[in-house]
Amino acid sequence: MTTQASMDSTDTLMDPVQVTEFLRSRPEFFNDNPELLAELRLQHPSGKAVSLIEHQVQILRQQNKDLKNRLMELVDVARENDRVNERMHSLIIGLLGAGTAVELLDRLEDHLRNEFKADTISIHLPAASETLQRETGTRKLVLNEAVKQLFASPLSENTPLCGRLSNEQLEFLFGDQAMAIESSAVIPLGTGMLAIGSREVNRFHCNMGTLFLSHLSELLSGLLKNHNIS
Repeated sequence: MTTQASMDSTDTLMDPVQVTEFLRSRPEFFNDNPELLAELRLQHPSGKAVSLIEHQVQILRQQNKDLKNRLMELVDVARENDRVNERMHSLIIGLLGAGTAVELLDRLEDHLRNEFKADTISIHLPAASETLQRETGTRKLVLNEAVKQLFASPLSENTPLCGRLSNEQLEFLFGDQAMAIESSAVIPLGTGMLAIGSREVNRFHCNMGTLFLSHLSELLSGLLKNHNIS
C-alpha cells in the first residue's frame, strides 16, 4: 500500500509549466503560505543563494535604477528640445528681418553655423541669379532626371533626407568639402535644397526626428518665395 501510494504521489507531481500556471492563477498563494518564502532559494549572479524576498528586492532595485535612467534620458531630451526651440525662435526673428535675398541667405548661414553648429552649408536653387551665386555662394540647381533620382526625398517627396550620403550625393552638394562630411541633412526648399554637413558621424542619422527640419523647410520656402528665388 505504501509503495503504491508513493507511486501515485509521484505520478501526480506537477511539472514546471503547471507550477508556473498555478502560481500565476493564485497570486495570493505566498500571502497564505508566508513560511515558504523563507525556505525558497534562488541563485544570485554572484553565486550566492538568496531567498525569494531578497531576490524580489534586488529586482525592484534594478527596475528602479532603470526607471531613473530612463527619466534622466527624457529630461535630457526635453532640455535639448527647449534649446532647439530657442534657437529656432532666434533664427525666425533673424530671417524675418532680412530685407534682401542676399541678407536672408547670409543670416541663414550665420545662424546655422553659430547656433546649430553646422560645419558646412550648401544651398541649391534653380532661380539663383549670378549676383546671388557670387555674394552668397548659392549654387544654381539644374533639375534634370538624374538629380531628381539622386535626391528623391527632398525634390520629389518634399521630405528631409538625413544620414550618411553616397559619395556622388556628397560631391554634388559640397564639392571640394565632400570628403570631410560624415553625416548630412538635406532640406527641401520648394524646387531647391539646403544641405547641412557635419564632421560627426551621428550628427544626422536616418532614424532621427525631422520635425525641426520640416519646419525650417516650410519657413525658408515661404521666405524664398517672397524674394522670388524659390
